[in-house]
Amino acid sequence: STVCPASSALGIPVAEAQTSDSSPLPAEVLPKTVRSRFLNDINGLRMHVLEAGFETPDRPGVLLVHGFPELAFSWRRIMPGLAAAGYHVIAPDLRGYGRTDGSDITYDSDLRPYRMMNEIRDMLGLVSAFGYRHIHLIGHDFGALVASWCAVARPDIFRSVVLMSAPFGGTATLPFDTANETAVAPESSSEPDIYEELAQLSPPRKHYRSFYATRDANENMWNAPQGVHAFLRAYYHMKSADWPGNQPRPLQEWSAAELSKLPHYYVMELEKGMAETVAAHMPSAAQIASCEWLPDSELAIYSTEYKRTGFQGGLQWYRSNTSASSLFGRDGINGDLQVYAGRTIDQPSLFISGSSDWGVYQRPGAIEQMESSACTDLRGIHLLEGAGHWVQQEQPEMVSRLLLEFLGRVSWPP
Repeated sequence: STVCPASSALGIPVAEAQTSDSSPLPAEVLPKTVRSRFLNDINGLRMHVLEAGFETPDRPGVLLVHGFPELAFSWRRIMPGLAAAGYHVIAPDLRGYGRTDGSDITYDSDLRPYRMMNEIRDMLGLVSAFGYRHIHLIGHDFGALVASWCAVARPDIFRSVVLMSAPFGGTATLPFDTANETAVAPESSSEPDIYEELAQLSPPRKHYRSFYATRDANENMWNAPQGVHAFLRAYYHMKSADWPGNQPRPLQEWSAAELSKLPHYYVMELEKGMAETVAAHMPSAAQIASCEWLPDSELAIYSTEYKRTGFQGGLQWYRSNTSASSLFGRDGINGDLQVYAGRTIDQPSLFISGSSDWGVYQRPGAIEQMESSACTDLRGIHLLEGAGHWVQQEQPEMVSRLLLEFLGRVSWPP
């Protein structure tokens, strides 16, 4: 049994269609120093943002970029501390999420607005609207990938970058010094067809990224039998330090045999959706009641928003990144990122994650590449005890201390 209310207990019918909410989040659900507001015409969007440190002008700016399935609300525990230290802190609901335009989409909606290059444009538009010509940048999960590409594309604006939970493995490489080589037939990809290989395992498995790209994914989570609230409770629990199954370690290679070592929320059973996958690990009523980093009243902010919008807005990104090569801008809808081939993140950078976060290792070699070549001024890698994937929520005091130490050493204006 569980004390988690189903979505219907929040007064939201299970089958409700996607709707937008044009009102700010109520002040009573936010820290006292954080406000909810909207900005118009941000790369064509009406963007919802949370903001702290807005009372006085000319503060250094900090932009916080959330992941999936999250919201600007995911930064609530560190925003007041950053603002108290003198920063102007801005956290948007990304395109397709929460109260920002674009959440009322379907599987068949145009994918082009969800290209990484357009995500960069969204962030540039937001920074410009607030009157900043340079800003500090912090991203978590998918937001870390957005932050990485923003840093690569516009180092003149994004003058420092902190990545959380998702290391940046670098940009694409182009064939070099091949003009005088004998022409040969194009080689097939050196990477295995990982999805086919996973399906051949016993028992058969599939990568979560391929599931998220399917037509069924949104339906599976939005109309989960346990309700959206209970689904999110189990999902957040299973990827946190509270779940004892999270004992991460490096994987040796990008192969089905190695990836099969990942928990089932990353490499799923072939015939199961995400709702069924996490339902088997629903925390007990006692565990929920003792969860200080995500009490039920705060989880209700997420579940209310996702019950209203569904998950398709966030899932659109997975549809444009079904392969590892497209993830790093080598082909597919994000192939235009090849214009940055060979570029590195040269700004001051920092990586923070939980010691119980498998996300650090889900792409074999990525954290090593980030440390050795992708980030040329990497000032630390911190894996925090007592935190899993949701590090800024699970250990906000430690994260805040690391952020303030890092930002304090980056001159302003940079």
